[in-house]
Amino acid sequence: MAALDASFWRGKRVLLTGHTGFKGSWAAIWLNGLGAQVTGLALAPDQEPSLFDLAGVERLTQSLIVDLRDAAAVEAALRGRGFDLVLHMAAQPIVRAAIADPVATFASNVMGTVHLLQAIRAQIGSGAGLKAALAITSDKVYANAETGRAFAEGDALGGKDPYSASKAATEIAVQSFAKSYYEAAGVPLATARGGNVIGGGDFSPDRIVADIVRAARGQRQVVLRHPDATRPWQHVLDCVAGYLVYLQALATDPQTPRAMNFGPKPGGREVTVGELATLGVEALGAQAWRHEPDPGSLEARSLAIDAGLAKRALDFESRLDAPSAVALTMEWYRRQADGEAALDLCRAQIAAYEGAA
Repeated sequence: MAALDASFWRGKRVLLTGHTGFKGSWAAIWLNGLGAQVTGLALAPDQEPSLFDLAGVERLTQSLIVDLRDAAAVEAALRGRGFDLVLHMAAQPIVRAAIADPVATFASNVMGTVHLLQAIRAQIGSGAGLKAALAITSDKVYANAETGRAFAEGDALGGKDPYSASKAATEIAVQSFAKSYYEAAGVPLATARGGNVIGGGDFSPDRIVADIVRAARGQRQVVLRHPDATRPWQHVLDCVAGYLVYLQALATDPQTPRAMNFGPKPGGREVTVGELATLGVEALGAQAWRHEPDPGSLEARSLAIDAGLAKRALDFESRLDAPSAVALTMEWYRRQADGEAALDLCRAQIAAYEGAA
């Protein structure tokens, strides 16, 4: 199975957008441990507490607080900076927030990506050494007829809610920049479509694990809207490892596919929202969850992705099934609540994951 090559990453100049978010903070910590020189570009954290602050991620990166919706600010922040690799993770990631404010979501997810790709075009052919760029979208980019079939990379893009549609539109925007500018200059530009990610340090509003942790710490019941819904649950370690292995391959093998799914451990059974919540509340000794239906919701009831291409092209697949992912996640929160430092916890889980490769 493919593993990260520390010698590849050591000294690499990496532009990481979204480094102030949950997944971005894990990516920054991991890249720092691999010896990369990380420049982060993102809005300030939008959650309290945040893994970015708890783990001191700002000290591990050259942190640029910039709004990707502001094209001039992005261009000014990146002017004169050279990067070997770009990992674009910044986004408005919450489905219900997108429904409440679709304009801001399209501005962040689509135009933010366009502004970034336009700004780093200046490096192409400039001798700055850009080797590859990867934009992270979502498992929700596919036109979902709710059949339960796992989506593969060649399936039609779509989206019946603003978040899904914004990510599908981002896919098209990235493809246009790749074909018009990047690939012709010998710089691979690709997209990665990740599953529903869980892990320690997520305190985002309106996300299942963070809701469980808040409810447990406040001695309240967590409320579920769709306990029977299924999602491709994936631990943040599997997700970020997949992204880094993919970016590594893009920079070293020109035949690497330009779009790829990353999802749960193959062969594992689907786990519903209710089952995941039950595992979480039991692990934290919290109150049982309760169901409050939301009949007007646009959220998909079933969602599954086929991550077989990652295995065939990269020899990469997730290692943690859903119960193991939940257990590792809740261990992080328990130990953090007991006083262990967030950065130490992240580094320890990364080291254990790498050691099991």
